Amino acid sequence: MSTLAILGGEPVRRRPFTPWPQYGEADIERLLRTVRSRRWGGYPYPTPLAQEFCARFADMQGVRYALPVANGTVSLTAALMAAGVRFGDEVIVPAYTWDGTATAVLAMGGVPVFADVDPDTYCLDVSSARACITPRTKAVIPVHLAMRFADMDALMQLAADHGLKVIEDCAHAHGGAWKGRGAGSIGDIGSFSLQESKLMTSGEGGLLTTNSLAHYEALQTLINCGRASLTDQYGQRMLGLNYRMTDLQAALLFGQLERLPELRERRARRAALLEKLIGGLPGIRLLPAQPEMTSPTMYCYVFQYRPEPGRPAPHRDLFVAAIEAEGVPCDGRFYEAVYRSDLFHATPENCAQLQHDYSSCRCPVAEHAAYEEAVWLFQFCFIGEEDDIRDVARAIEKVATHLETLAAADPALAGVKAMGRAQRARHERQKNY
Repeated sequence: MSTLAILGGEPVRRRPFTPWPQYGEADIERLLRTVRSRRWGGYPYPTPLAQEFCARFADMQGVRYALPVANGTVSLTAALMAAGVRFGDEVIVPAYTWDGTATAVLAMGGVPVFADVDPDTYCLDVSSARACITPRTKAVIPVHLAMRFADMDALMQLAADHGLKVIEDCAHAHGGAWKGRGAGSIGDIGSFSLQESKLMTSGEGGLLTTNSLAHYEALQTLINCGRASLTDQYGQRMLGLNYRMTDLQAALLFGQLERLPELRERRARRAALLEKLIGGLPGIRLLPAQPEMTSPTMYCYVFQYRPEPGRPAPHRDLFVAAIEAEGVPCDGRFYEAVYRSDLFHATPENCAQLQHDYSSCRCPVAEHAAYEEAVWLFQFCFIGEEDDIRDVARAIEKVATHLETLAAADPALAGVKAMGRAQRARHERQKNY
């Protein structure tokens, strides 16, 4: 094939991919109706418009209740409060995820305890989580990451054995299901993000799901400034905040929900084509299939960079930079090991519940994924035509078959090795909650 674009050759692709977010005329009409209604805010909570949307979302996920919130980070904080997490309680979280999963715990006075992730899914490893349990452990937050589910059977058994609450972080899992059960319907509470890059979006926003009326009522009170819930059967009075979603956001979500199934199926077909085209390329390992995931969903497509031992090969960050130079948006350091992230400013000085900092924390699989192995392709690359995927495959093949050339050029491209950090800044909007 031709010279790598990063070395001065012609890139595989110059055309942009399908723009994201997607919208239609019906979305504009709903927004106009909402504007003209003069009901723009989120009070009384939940508003009739929000209730209608949440009923549809809950039906899709197979859960009794859903509630809207301002964003996907406060959805986690509200879930933690409703689950009874108190000052000093420990909450087990995966080490490889967006920082917000852990910082939500800190914001509620809890102590995030980092467990390692499974090397085949990059989701929370149950054996590692088990080793983290202490008498102070109150809850566990599994994250359904990118294109895989956490092992919910094993996690729910672990939680039952130790009396723990389970809060599913479903920021990447809209429309997904594990053994026929929707994301956010298996644990005690589910938390979804609706940030701009997510599979459903209102720009910012979040959703909470639960099958428990007690949790549903507590969440309403917490989100709505401490006011009583609509049903108030449990008479819960709690310190609340204003975490409400506006009706302008809710108006956008109907169209997002309507187009989700078709886009989800399209992503799945395009991902299958990509795997057919790049499976077996040197230095590339596809994530093993997960049969338990009965409704696949894909926030990003992830594969593993594993060059052959003993042969010259560039660092993962340079491999990713070379693919980007071919015209395919991708990232290596999409996530870092949270405790090493520049955005995780957690110390005993600024978080009174902490007894020590995280400098000694080590989760080898998470660190290997973050700094050596994982390659993330963005979901908007998978919602266009098959030719888009063929371009993605050609770019990956071009780089994968030139690993020795790229390794030999490494000294001349020393500055590119820092691309991971630059990519992180450039793609920040693609992954924030």
